Amino acid sequence: MSSLVLAHSKRLFATGSNRLIALQGINQSARSRLYHATAAAAMASPKAIENTEKFMLNTYTRPALVLSHGKGSYVYDTTGREYLDFTAGIAVTALGHSHPEVAAVVADQATKLVHCSNLYHNEWAPTLAQRIVTATTDAYPQGTQGIYAKDDGGARVFFSNSGTEANEGALKFARKYGKHAVATGKLGKAVSEAVHGDPNLKSGLVSFTGGFHGRSMGALSLTANPKYQKPFTPLIPGVVTARYNSIPEMSTFVDERTCGVIVEPIQGEGGIHAAHVDFMRALRRRCDQVGALLIYDEIQCGLGRSGHLWAHHMLPADCSPDIVTMAKPLANGIPIGAILVSPKVSEIIHTGDHGTTFGGNPLACRVGCTVLDHINTPEFLAHVNEAGEVLERELSGLLAPFIGGVVVEQRGTGLLRGVQLSSDPSRLIELARDRGLLLVSAANNTIRLVPPLNTSFADIKKGAAIIGDCVKQLASEQTAA
Repeated sequence: MSSLVLAHSKRLFATGSNRLIALQGINQSARSRLYHATAAAAMASPKAIENTEKFMLNTYTRPALVLSHGKGSYVYDTTGREYLDFTAGIAVTALGHSHPEVAAVVADQATKLVHCSNLYHNEWAPTLAQRIVTATTDAYPQGTQGIYAKDDGGARVFFSNSGTEANEGALKFARKYGKHAVATGKLGKAVSEAVHGDPNLKSGLVSFTGGFHGRSMGALSLTANPKYQKPFTPLIPGVVTARYNSIPEMSTFVDERTCGVIVEPIQGEGGIHAAHVDFMRALRRRCDQVGALLIYDEIQCGLGRSGHLWAHHMLPADCSPDIVTMAKPLANGIPIGAILVSPKVSEIIHTGDHGTTFGGNPLACRVGCTVLDHINTPEFLAHVNEAGEVLERELSGLLAPFIGGVVVEQRGTGLLRGVQLSSDPSRLIELARDRGLLLVSAANNTIRLVPPLNTSFADIKKGAAIIGDCVKQLASEQTAA
């Protein structure tokens, strides 16, 4: 057993002993059952960590605790310790943990039909697709282009199992669209001349600095981070990376050979940075000029996280995308992803062009319907906006004395927020965890704040207070050093 596991084991046993003292007032039989249950959980924790080290491919750095269950905005480890969760499973559990309606839907559907493959129809995949399309267009009635165009019946949905898979599908669709447009002569003279009439030359893909689109080879090729890319080169050809929010160089990177451009309206992994309106408008126009598809990766910033159903609903209608990818919160932790495509994309995707074994299964799609119905209400989105304002206001007062020192700035919208530090945030994350708050980092020394979207204002204030206390201690430690 490793020294890390042994140390953790000692802490667990100490915690179990202390908990027994706190059980006064409970009858002896109940007290005995509760203690033994706690002790058994404590015994299981070091074993779980040891088996992780021994049997699992270790690609993550995890603290020495084992989570056992959650309720609302809180999770609990196997010793019974409580943590306020400002990670939400990396912006996944939008409705919090153990949501009663989600749990009831999972339990009921599990007794009916979990999986049947896409060889057959099921009732929940088309139901969720219809709700996604309707909710999107109803929330943004001024849109007339891209996914909001009314040609051929409107937008359509393809279901996958994750955000990475959704982005992979979007890239495939862009490649096919480029080839089809050249082969059918639908592009202008300048584009046709640039590719010499060869459909294979209309295959370039563009992403942006700070973007994160996934870890599989196609998505990884558009995730411009050497830490992620370098061990796995060579990546797929035909990919270039432009500067996020930079208009002057756009025409250099997005040219006549480009078939698709992928961008996050608000970058999550990249450090909580929002795209400028002028940048997104120029990007839409440039894509139209060269016949490229504009893909919005809303896997983290979409589905209510920004305080709007989609982050791009904060942009003018002339910035509308051709494709939107989604995943994280759609089924509150049940794996699912989806690609929402415009009519001009759907008309060129045919039987056999793409596929998935698990995507669109009735369990995930039924849960997705439940989650979307909760998120897509004015009351719910108003709560997200107000909770975000509460978090910003609380942090502003607490962090003000440390701006220019430990803290660089805070930024974000809704409940997608970040606090950028002047140094590695790992120490602050550790301090917060010790105080019962779970945080996750992002690029540029940023603490990412992505609690469940239905977190109470009281818990938002509690989390902010803990962050403020941790920043104060961090500043004290740096001064002492």
